[in-house]
Amino acid sequence: MTALPRVSVVVVSHQRPVLLSRCLLSLSQLDHPDYEIVVAADSAGLEAVARLPFAGRLKTVRVDAPGISAARNAGLAQAAAEVVAFIDDDAVAEPTWLRHLSAAFTDPGVDAAGGYVRGRNGISFQWTGRSVDVTGRHAPLTVAGDDPVVFAGRPGRAIKTEGTNMAIRRARLAALGGFDPAYRFFLDETDLNMRLAHIGARTAIVPLAQVHHGFAASSRRSPARAPRDLADIGASSVVFLRKFAPSDEVAPAMNALRRAQRARVLRHMVAGRLEPRDVGRLMMTLEAGIEAGMARDPAHPRPLPPPAAPFLRFRAGPAKAHDLLVGRPWQMRGLRARAASMVRDGQPVTLFVFSPTALYHRMVFADAGYWVQTGGIFGRAERDAPLWQWQGFSSRCRREAARLEPVRPFLSDPAGKVRDPHPCREG
Repeated sequence: MTALPRVSVVVVSHQRPVLLSRCLLSLSQLDHPDYEIVVAADSAGLEAVARLPFAGRLKTVRVDAPGISAARNAGLAQAAAEVVAFIDDDAVAEPTWLRHLSAAFTDPGVDAAGGYVRGRNGISFQWTGRSVDVTGRHAPLTVAGDDPVVFAGRPGRAIKTEGTNMAIRRARLAALGGFDPAYRFFLDETDLNMRLAHIGARTAIVPLAQVHHGFAASSRRSPARAPRDLADIGASSVVFLRKFAPSDEVAPAMNALRRAQRARVLRHMVAGRLEPRDVGRLMMTLEAGIEAGMARDPAHPRPLPPPAAPFLRFRAGPAKAHDLLVGRPWQMRGLRARAASMVRDGQPVTLFVFSPTALYHRMVFADAGYWVQTGGIFGRAERDAPLWQWQGFSSRCRREAARLEPVRPFLSDPAGKVRDPHPCREG
């Protein structure tokens, strides 16, 4: 079997230290044999990083100014591996994420790779495989099953990778000059996708390389995902269109953007997440951003230098096997305490806490570093499953363990041999 390439994982963060810590806890449980973690964050984020038990095994760089592209470039400057992967601070990775994602690069013809992103309920997919055109419009890609599929981009049509779940060969990214700092938020990775497409680069879409992404609150959106400011969306859209779209498509695309953002704002207003007076204000921020984008010159990136620091391997030995605890809601407090203790001892763990109901299932990664899936014994996990599924507690636990096994195998020894593929021992 071909050895996996060495990987640098870059995480950028701004004003979200708690989420950054949670993201890094998930990365500490990756089963990849040879990776480093680079954190580009503001002072609050770096203070949180310093309190983590594995802080000494992280590379860090301070970036106080907002702007995701500039922060990613700062992290990239420290990344010393053959492949560089990116994940956002409001995301967490499945333990097999990096192994699946980096395996795509054992094909020497693959330049970039992207995985699937699960949404807020931890089960449904937020994004899978997509392509994107010169106006930023997306179209689905056909990827059947769990095996990676390699696509070639072409001028005018790129293979989309999500900024919170993507990887690229460092040499290729350095030759392209990294990310364009003209994008402070939105379309930053799409710009890179378009530049890769222009040179005919090949991108692998890897279904089993999965992260969970929650759309955390920021200066641009509320905890309910209602917009607070549309300026960066306007500015980045103009920069993107000026770089890639034919001149006669720019104005229609901008009008389509205005309609789409207005419709988005109105949906949030109808849902009670915005006030009627917010509609005009938000559309004014969009126009201000469009004006700013017209005055913002896209960068002409120059090739980047070699990494500024040597590779810093995160883990000396193999990762511990993932454990599984199960129980009922009335056992939740004890199960959480036990899981937190196991994580402190270096043991990754998932909790199944199922009630005798038909409640929908939900999966989250707790701040303490363990996974917990809740829901009814008879309820649905995948949202296209039947509303009611008659089964016992133990059979439901085994069923959910089997569903997760491709991305979160339980109780494997260091050689990867499964001792008990579907353990379900109550806490």
